[in-house]
Amino acid sequence: MRPLLPIVYVGAGGALGSVLRYLMTLFFQSFELRFPFGTLTSNYAGCFIIGIVAGLTIDVPVLSGEARLFLATGICGGFTTLSSFIYELAQLFRDGQYSLGSLYFVATFFGAFGAFFFGTTLIKLVYRG
Repeated sequence: MRPLLPIVYVGAGGALGSVLRYLMTLFFQSFELRFPFGTLTSNYAGCFIIGIVAGLTIDVPVLSGEARLFLATGICGGFTTLSSFIYELAQLFRDGQYSLGSLYFVATFFGAFGAFFFGTTLIKLVYRG
């Protein structure tokens, strides 16, 4: 049963993070704003929280690996994928892998936008006729 515990930590945290993101989106939608403040806020908050978790597990090792899985991978991962991306990007730069980090940043940004554009274009083509 022990090998399943990390999955439980990530799953429970991910469920909580997803619910929190949904509630934040609902909160900002209630103001009928045209800008996606809910997503922007969850991305900023998730990055802030994962920064704290990274500091508490790497710089000042006071959190266990299980706590990191629950908080960073689970909650922050469910709350926003941007926080995981920033964490991984920071690790590359921290390790001095500047070229790889830059490539990861550019590939993620343009690749994600390209994938989104491709998906929407595909749907338009399929449902055009």
